[in-house]
Amino acid sequence: MKETELWQRLRTHLGQAYYRVWAAEFNLADLGGRTVNQAIADGVPSKIIWRAVWQALELPPRDR
Repeated sequence: MKETELWQRLRTHLGQAYYRVWAAEFNLADLGGRTVNQAIADGVPSKIIWRAVWQALELPPRDR
């Protein structure tokens, strides 16, 4: 998964007005307590970040 797809999925599930704020402020346990932005900066693959987001948002299996 490319980083652009990660951002697109975040926007789809969280909305245009909120997804960037959420990515900057929500700490994900599956990413060691990092935010999406921190994980990207640390070089975590987008696919792993998305799995953590998917789990945290309790999205349906089809969105995994």
